[in-house]
Amino acid sequence: MQATPLNLLCIGDVVGPAAVDYLGKNLWALRQEYAADFVVVNAENAAAGNGTDPETARALFASGADVLTGGNHSFQKRSFYEYLEGEPRALRPANYTAACPGSGYGIFDCRGYRLLCINVSGTAFMQPLACPFETVEKILARESGGYDFALLDIHAEATSEKIALAHAFDGKISVIYGTHTHVQTADERILSRGTGYLTDLGMTGCEQDSVLGVRADCIIDFLRTKMPCRFLPAEGPVSLHGALFSIDPETAKVTSVRRIAKTE
Repeated sequence: MQATPLNLLCIGDVVGPAAVDYLGKNLWALRQEYAADFVVVNAENAAAGNGTDPETARALFASGADVLTGGNHSFQKRSFYEYLEGEPRALRPANYTAACPGSGYGIFDCRGYRLLCINVSGTAFMQPLACPFETVEKILARESGGYDFALLDIHAEATSEKIALAHAFDGKISVIYGTHTHVQTADERILSRGTGYLTDLGMTGCEQDSVLGVRADCIIDFLRTKMPCRFLPAEGPVSLHGALFSIDPETAKVTSVRRIAKTE
């Protein structure tokens, strides 16, 4: 008898309080709609559109998130530092130095199976952090035998870097996807050794009349004048973007990848 697939619901970069409120009202229903066994939310821009704070993280966990991943804005708010140290479900990219608060990976229960969640940052057109390839290799070696399957959130700018990482770990990590660009890509696929992949989940935030979740007028003024300005989260209907990955627990291979896009 074939085992029931494990469904991992992965939600793209949450931008601003409107998106946090939307998940508070809808995430439990979405878990039921997609029969999700585990939910990973990228929350690096969840608090006022820039960084995360303890209050926002607690709200997302209460909404139904199992793990929060981060990115280049994970350390934007100092109030989040102590929270990262004490909350193993809140991750930041693993290729920051050990001196930074928090952890870049963890092993969590997923319907009785052990799910290794890893978060790394890309280095192409981003901060010159430790090599993400070597970082992931070291984590997999360190935790060998301690998990049943793994998930990798690559917070990166360059499409090529994300695809290269996916091929490097095809068959070693069940689910690999990108975050950071706030634009969902249409290249969902299952790689030759069974890894499910999507270059970018997209954004959960106010999409209409915005530039990547920020008020369009703020970005237009900045690009026209090059003068510093405060990037304010956009207002309006919230769009949710993400993907549902189904895993065969007997083989750790992905059997389907489904992009998700919803608007209020």
